[in-house]
Amino acid sequence: MVHRSPPPPAEKGCAHAENRSACAEDALAQAEDLCRARQARLTPIRRDVLAVLYSTHRPLGAYDIADLLAAKGRRRLAPITIYRALDFLIAEGLVHRLASRNAFVACPHHHGPQDLVAFLICEACGGVDELSSRGLSEALSSLLAREGFEPRTQVLEISGHCSHCREGAEART
Repeated sequence: MVHRSPPPPAEKGCAHAENRSACAEDALAQAEDLCRARQARLTPIRRDVLAVLYSTHRPLGAYDIADLLAAKGRRRLAPITIYRALDFLIAEGLVHRLASRNAFVACPHHHGPQDLVAFLICEACGGVDELSSRGLSEALSSLLAREGFEPRTQVLEISGHCSHCREGAEART
């Protein structure tokens, strides 16, 4: 069992952190409204897990989430409790799992399970940007239909360097 420490605080001026921070409160309120409309039960634990994911621009693993919740004064939750909350949040379209990182990010856009979602993962700052494009989705759907393949989920992960980090690197040279 690997136990990791919580991620470091966001760097001052990080575009990912600033964007996530700016939308966190509204996104959490929208998630609560969405669950209420669907008659899905957003329990206090599920809400706290979602709030922790909105508190950072980096993807978090279950142990990271447990550590951050404990640091905020909540009793230490078992990993299975965190995973159950994440399963609910994923099913409701509020969280995505990044397979390449075995970590999770909050989804402020509330895509359907069949929508193509592309994640741009910055290798420098760890930030994650989420994209969804009707054109890209239609192109991929057409390719999949030609192959007779019916996807369960459509997630695309692209690693590289975000424009903020590239601009910072260029300014230092």
